[in-house]
Amino acid sequence: MNNCSFGPLFILNEIYSYLLYFLSIIKIMKFFKKNSGVFTRQLNLFLTGIIFPFILNLLGVLKIIEITVYITPISYSISTICFLLAIFKFQLLDTLPIALNKIVNRISDGYIVLNEKNIITNYNIPFANIFKIKEKNLEFSHVFDLLNLKNFDGLDEDTLISALKAVQDSNEILIFEREFKNINKFLKIELNNIKSNDIFIGTIILVKDITEHKKDLEIIQSNKNILIEKERLASLGEMISGVAHNLKTPIFSITGATEGLTDLVNEYKSSIDDSNVTIEDHKEIAKDMAVWLEKIKDYTSYMSDIISAIRGQAVSFTSDSYETFSIEELIKRVNILMKPELQHSLVTLNTTYNLTKEINLHGNINNLIQVINNLISNAIHSYEGNPNKSIDLFIENTVNSIKIRVTDYGCGISPEIKDKLFKEMITTKGKNGTGLGLFISYSNIKTQFNGNLTFESELGKGTSFEITLPI
Repeated sequence: MNNCSFGPLFILNEIYSYLLYFLSIIKIMKFFKKNSGVFTRQLNLFLTGIIFPFILNLLGVLKIIEITVYITPISYSISTICFLLAIFKFQLLDTLPIALNKIVNRISDGYIVLNEKNIITNYNIPFANIFKIKEKNLEFSHVFDLLNLKNFDGLDEDTLISALKAVQDSNEILIFEREFKNINKFLKIELNNIKSNDIFIGTIILVKDITEHKKDLEIIQSNKNILIEKERLASLGEMISGVAHNLKTPIFSITGATEGLTDLVNEYKSSIDDSNVTIEDHKEIAKDMAVWLEKIKDYTSYMSDIISAIRGQAVSFTSDSYETFSIEELIKRVNILMKPELQHSLVTLNTTYNLTKEINLHGNINNLIQVINNLISNAIHSYEGNPNKSIDLFIENTVNSIKIRVTDYGCGISPEIKDKLFKEMITTKGKNGTGLGLFISYSNIKTQFNGNLTFESELGKGTSFEITLPI
């Protein structure tokens, strides 16, 4: 070539050819930039293979270097090696990178890909949209540069360093949540490593916008608390109605006792000056007074127990009060509160103990009473109004737990309801039921007592609920 003379047509053709070659390289670079990400190595190898012979040829034409017969085979040998590495080692021809890029730009979750030096090599459009990044290109920026942007206020450098270090050393996915106040979003962030042949090559960070989910949870929790309060008040209303009716007996008895005492007082007064009344007569009158006073004491004690039990149940279901109480105290309050409903339904509650030692429980006694009362109330309802039935309340202990079992011999639970019993708010009581009782009871036993609530039921033969509490 050095001994040749070139005319203007050749020069024009050379300029045109090099222009096309240069524009082709630019177009290829733009294409690979769109579909790079974790495939940066393929891009670098492919561009090296294209540009290397182009530069050598251009330098020779411009007579900057001397062109020899060895230049072309050497340059294209290097190109071939780069292409082979890109194609076979890094799977350049795989359609996955292009397809993956199209997919990830259409999902709602954002992601960024970091290389081993925590440089951002790729990110999708949703990531930029979540953090409202429009004008800035994040590629080839260090991940810590993101923290300098105001919309990333919510993620500190120490947390990010610890997270990146943790995922590099482990194959586990690291998940945490953060509130980003400047963009009014609550985000869930997941980090996972990228490895090739067990060699760490980078990290992928997924970002999910859970703002609406958080708001929905708050609404659900608020509605749940309202429903729980309604259930508690409805239950409390029924209980107070029954107990109020039951209080009439001791009140009438106390009234009768005071009338009896009044008669004895009048009798004693009239006998003071009566010479026919002996000392023995005075003692007999005093004895009768003591009997009436003892009866009044029993009646007032019973009323006091009822008031204490009702006052406890008037406390909110979500109360965090914590106390130590005995099994005897628990069952005593259950009997007091359930007595009106049992009497009204003509159902007998048989309580049996099989305890090897004195048991004390820890937690909110009122919540546990509510759970047991709900089970007994459901057992009464299982008889569908048929009188002269019985319910067994059986209490026993193992080495590490206490079991409280409520068994009825009523209609049983249908198969389609069994699987939903503790998962949904369902009711078999029609308009008279809310479906909250067992749903809340199960949650209370699990969360407040770290226990469990299970059941066995056979249609037409009855149901047995068992509460297991650690001791």
